[in-house]
Amino acid sequence: MKRWLRVALAALLALAALAGTGVAAGLGLAAWRMDRRMEVEAVAVVPATDARALSQGRYLFETRGCAGCHGEDGRGKRMIDGGNFRVWTPSIVRGPGSAIAGYRAEDWDRAIRHGLRPDGRALMFMPSQDFNRLTDDDLAALVGYVLALPDGPARERVIELPVVVRLVLGFGGIPSSADRIDHRLPAAQPVPVAVSVAHGRYVAQVCIGCHRSDFSGGKVPGGPPDWPAAADLRALPAGVMSRYADAAALARMFSSGIGADGRKLEVMPFESLRALSPVDVQALHLFLRSLQVSPH
Repeated sequence: MKRWLRVALAALLALAALAGTGVAAGLGLAAWRMDRRMEVEAVAVVPATDARALSQGRYLFETRGCAGCHGEDGRGKRMIDGGNFRVWTPSIVRGPGSAIAGYRAEDWDRAIRHGLRPDGRALMFMPSQDFNRLTDDDLAALVGYVLALPDGPARERVIELPVVVRLVLGFGGIPSSADRIDHRLPAAQPVPVAVSVAHGRYVAQVCIGCHRSDFSGGKVPGGPPDWPAAADLRALPAGVMSRYADAAALARMFSSGIGADGRKLEVMPFESLRALSPVDVQALHLFLRSLQVSPH
């Protein structure tokens, strides 16, 4: 065998071995990330039972993405169903096969506001960064509403990740919610429900999963590579919010899925956004229009 051919073959074998080592390392890291435990100081949640609180709980369930992921009845939903990539969310109502079976009072806080299972492992697809700042009263209302949903058998629960997704997970390309949360923060204090910047900031927490906690946008953390970048919501007067001069324009976008420039918007959770109340939309618009890029 000619010398150059032997060198080339040796190089190919070395590259193959290196690639195999990298794949094995990535899959090992993915398994570690999915199995590691995290300790947080979770608080016991006393579920609300009065009619007014349950009405608020239903509103939160519909507007904060719970119904969009777990189904309107809370019994699970097929979110991703493509060949060897399947994510079918679990049931969160009482009944056979439910993910909340055996939940203690503090496990609700651990799951919803911290993105963790009762044993401290990360809930990989739970967007708890959007819920971490829920007030105690709203958390109690949401849990109370979920527990008041009719019991029923769970739909099938599936998480099947292709090798490439597990590699991205292993090397940190798909952060869990638990990795993106400051677990030391105390519960948010309630502010009056009003058309105000303060209430708008509270409503806007539902945006941070994609637009980040500073609303700077960019590549959606953990999103597929073909997802468009989330818009920077801060940069007035030239930023995207300059296209929405009033709350009515924002509401039209939420209801239609069509941006102010006439383009169909992808990825946005319109099922939840179109259910927002007029007061919440107005407050959200007021807050987002107040955002500015901090000078450096």
